[in-house]
Amino acid sequence: MPNLASVVGEIAQRMTARDERGKVASYIPELAKVPIDQFGIAVFTADGETIVAGDAEVPFSIQSISKVFTLTLALGKVGDQLWTRVGREPSGNPFNSIVQLEYEKGKPRNPFINAGAIAVTDVLLAGHEPREVLGEILRFCRFVAEDDSVAIDEHVARSEKQTGFLNTALANYMKAFKVLENPVDHALGVYFHHCSITMSCRQLAMAGRYLAFSGRLPGKDVSVISSERARRINALMLTCGHYDGSGDFAFRVGLPGKSGVGGGILAVAPGEASIAVWSPGLDPHGNSVLGSLALEHLAKAMRWSVFGD
Repeated sequence: MPNLASVVGEIAQRMTARDERGKVASYIPELAKVPIDQFGIAVFTADGETIVAGDAEVPFSIQSISKVFTLTLALGKVGDQLWTRVGREPSGNPFNSIVQLEYEKGKPRNPFINAGAIAVTDVLLAGHEPREVLGEILRFCRFVAEDDSVAIDEHVARSEKQTGFLNTALANYMKAFKVLENPVDHALGVYFHHCSITMSCRQLAMAGRYLAFSGRLPGKDVSVISSERARRINALMLTCGHYDGSGDFAFRVGLPGKSGVGGGILAVAPGEASIAVWSPGLDPHGNSVLGSLALEHLAKAMRWSVFGD
């Protein structure tokens, strides 16, 4: 087996040298300001080692990666009842498609497209004020990352709210079909804010450990979720974690992963490692160009694909 530190270092060098990087998410003004010439990678291994390279300590907006954490919390709150309001199938459509939502009578296809994540946020709101729910989400992210400096970027949250017309339309449509039970502005407010959480690659790789190691934080006698629930979340990440690019990511990388339009990707090699990559340039599906490529190289070099060598 090749040396992981050497592989990670080589990948960072190769990514830094590449010219084709995609385009930053210009539809959210704050994200459009992020310099495209950045790449970071962090890998947390089963023996507790963290290997980093490139811009791994630079905080970035995790965007839709936060949906993994809100899904974890919602399943902890209502269990399998969640699936009466949100599906578990790949969408095959853009992450903010309203056509699919109309066709399926207001029930989102999965918890990782925008409509599904708004519905999951609504579940967390039941009986609570938005500020309380946002505090719960942030505390959970800090807990699994073991880092109290994880925070929300209020500038990004404000930018999302000011330009989030499609998300507002999705939420109102779901409200009409009684998929949302709380006020639309409450669900959207919490949603915009949890998508605006910032982490570095190092923090994100730490935060994903419970998904890589059967629901537990390695090296600690702490169970975050059951091993069965970790498997199920990983299954959804594999099939739905990259929107309408999920099939291609599974084909090329072969690992459960969740992307965000901030350019980050959280990936899981079950039993082996929790991995975070970041580069703000995106492909047409909204997934990091260099991040996807780096994970493809890493999974191949380390033989980490869930489908075998």
